[in-house]
Amino acid sequence: MGEVSSVERELVERAAEACRLDQVIAWAEVNSGSNNLPGLATMAGLLGDALSVLPGDVRLVDPAPVTAMDGSGREIALQRGQHLHLVVRPEAPRQLLLTGHMDTVYGTDHPFQSVHLLDDGTVNGPGVADMKGGIAVMIAALSALERHPEANTTGYEVVINSDEEVGSASSAALLAAAARGKRAALTYEPSALPDGTLAGARPGSGNFSFRIRGRAAHAGRNPEQGRNAIIAAAELALALEALRRDGLTVNVAKIDGGSPNNVVPDLAILRVNLRPRDPPLERFAAGEIARLVVAVAAAREVEIHAHGGFGRPPKPLDAAAERLFAMVEQAAGDLGQRIGRKASGGVCDGNNIAACGVPVVDTMGVRGGAIHSEEEYLIPQSLGERAALSALVLARLASEAE
Repeated sequence: MGEVSSVERELVERAAEACRLDQVIAWAEVNSGSNNLPGLATMAGLLGDALSVLPGDVRLVDPAPVTAMDGSGREIALQRGQHLHLVVRPEAPRQLLLTGHMDTVYGTDHPFQSVHLLDDGTVNGPGVADMKGGIAVMIAALSALERHPEANTTGYEVVINSDEEVGSASSAALLAAAARGKRAALTYEPSALPDGTLAGARPGSGNFSFRIRGRAAHAGRNPEQGRNAIIAAAELALALEALRRDGLTVNVAKIDGGSPNNVVPDLAILRVNLRPRDPPLERFAAGEIARLVVAVAAAREVEIHAHGGFGRPPKPLDAAAERLFAMVEQAAGDLGQRIGRKASGGVCDGNNIAACGVPVVDTMGVRGGAIHSEEEYLIPQSLGERAALSALVLARLASEAE
């Protein structure tokens, strides 16, 4: 170890010992896909039990209402699971936020449902890296923090939501409220690379569905009386694609709708994702989307209704974020862990937290890889490594001068 005090050394060793692979495997064997409400309830119970080693009361928070546009253009309500929320010492002068998510991308009908120990020493399983391993790291580090001599001067909130993999729409308000007044935040997504590299700046992300209603007509007898919704959707898609530029990506993902070949189609649903690098580009994209909807609707004499928005704000790194990253990188170095940083094209709850003005490092979880696939894996020794790193960072935040 490098410049680590005896108190810090005791905490990091305690955290490393407390982070157990068998616990992660047991959690990963529970299917908690974002739409599996019974599985999420089971997972919430297990995580609530694990969080009970910390002071404060763990409570379940009902999800906020969420809607989506279905394939027929109707706006429908989506069912989401409850979220876990823990508040510890809210009166303390220093306040921190730690977050994670219990949901995975693997539904109940997905073939990837069990955990396997691989010959190379890694563990393959649904959610082992993203992020049930990360939650184990978080809880182990917080348990160690409670033994810090200055623990009573530091309070924290923990949010473990059930909908991160589908955009956190039902937990966004909970995250924003928990972020209020916090000095720093740590989120337990897996490292950006298997070597432990942290994700730095992130773009924002907006998901949009456009319902285009035209007018049906016979394709042979009176096509001129029709208003082709598919053509309008295609025109809007090309116009949105033309917004692409440095720092703004546009992915035209899907068009639903259409009709038999002898009918002018009167309905289409266009789905698009945009990722702006910074807030000015987000504002530009939002303004252009509104303008293009009006322009295409007028030109094609159709009705266009937009659903969705920029649910993940851009996360550029400001001075406060740079200081927090420097603290994490220094702590890693003091523990003999070589750790780097790189910008990421992905998004997570760290985007939402940073938008509240709170510095956040959002890849404090385990080392692993191939997330969101049947090859997802965890490097077991990273459980202890990352728990030790988090414990040291938390200890130093707890000792930091006001």
